[in-house]
Amino acid sequence: MRLLHFAFLFVALNAFSQELPAVVKPQDTLFTKIDSLYREDQFYFGVTINLLQQKPPGLKQNGLSTGINLGFLRDMPVNKKRTWAIAAGLGLSYNKYHQNMKVTENTGVINYEIVGGETYSRNKLEQLFLDVPIEICWRNSTFESHKFWRIYTGFKFRYLLFNKTKYVGDTEYAITGNNDFNKLQYGPFLSFGYNTWNFHAYYALNPLFKSAKINGQPVDMRTLNLGLMFYIL
Repeated sequence: MRLLHFAFLFVALNAFSQELPAVVKPQDTLFTKIDSLYREDQFYFGVTINLLQQKPPGLKQNGLSTGINLGFLRDMPVNKKRTWAIAAGLGLSYNKYHQNMKVTENTGVINYEIVGGETYSRNKLEQLFLDVPIEICWRNSTFESHKFWRIYTGFKFRYLLFNKTKYVGDTEYAITGNNDFNKLQYGPFLSFGYNTWNFHAYYALNPLFKSAKINGQPVDMRTLNLGLMFYIL
């Protein structure tokens, strides 16, 4: 009987000692995977002030022209410390511009003119884009903390989904789906800051319009968007 008790005790101790490594190793493995494979996939939301550049003579902005944009970025680290990455995303952006360029339509022909002494209560241009940003990212993040400095720069492609111009004065003109706008717009951007709060700038390299003219001269306006970008992990 004593021999049987001894054998049972030996088997139990041996089984217990073999289970210990199995408990410790998964924790070590999990720690290693988190440390080496974390990503900075992010949702983003931005607010901007929109400034028209290369305006035709006499065109002025009035009031505050604003915009919002939101989307998602897929992070692809390229170095061992994961401080450098390439990211690609998909999002939407809405921009509006308050200015004194009157857009009217007469028998299917769209006309553009600068409003002089005529009084009006509203004159704005609105655009909705599908955005595809591609960027190079630097950040001093770690897997333990999502509060870090960042510098993101890259190129953004925008496809025009919707556009509208509206003038309200003695008469009212509202035009949607104006084909004189460039469907594809693109340009460089820069975002930098700490944690959630970041400064953002985007400049369009091609004009808002592809065929609009005032007094026979092409309207070659581009847009500069300045504002804040918020990143949410």
